[in-house]
Amino acid sequence: MKWFFTFASAVVLLDQFTKKLAVLFLRDRGTVTIIPDWLKLTYAENNGIAFGVEFASQAIMILLVGSISLMIALYVLKSGNRKTLFLLPFSLIFGGGIGNLIDRLTVGRVIDFIHFDLYQGTIMGSWVSLWPIFNVADSAITIGACMLILLHNRIFPEPDTKAENHVR
Repeated sequence: MKWFFTFASAVVLLDQFTKKLAVLFLRDRGTVTIIPDWLKLTYAENNGIAFGVEFASQAIMILLVGSISLMIALYVLKSGNRKTLFLLPFSLIFGGGIGNLIDRLTVGRVIDFIHFDLYQGTIMGSWVSLWPIFNVADSAITIGACMLILLHNRIFPEPDTKAENHVR
């Protein structure tokens, strides 16, 4: 469990540090272009979840994120699996959830600032921003979830049923 909490703490610390920098340098300035027509740092506050979807009050969101984070920690603890490949994706998701939970508790919204400006414009008469503004916590959650999907068979190997049943 030491590695689980070490990885998760690193995510939370990096997330909170970068958000403090965003507040300090971007809140009043708005946007800083890093790579023209591609990558910007844009200060934003988000009440919702992934892609800014709002579906519940902040109180419900805090309870939901807190419950999910607690369930992840309990699952990892009860699993007994201490392999890095198992711990890493869960610690990324847990750390990202805690990072955004801290924002919800302290600011009332999640602070976002990484902005891939892939396309902004009108499509069929509607204004579209192709990619939402996000943060380090969102990135950690996404990477952890992708690891669980892409490496599922290595993270959760199937038990050898032949050995268990003594079948030859």
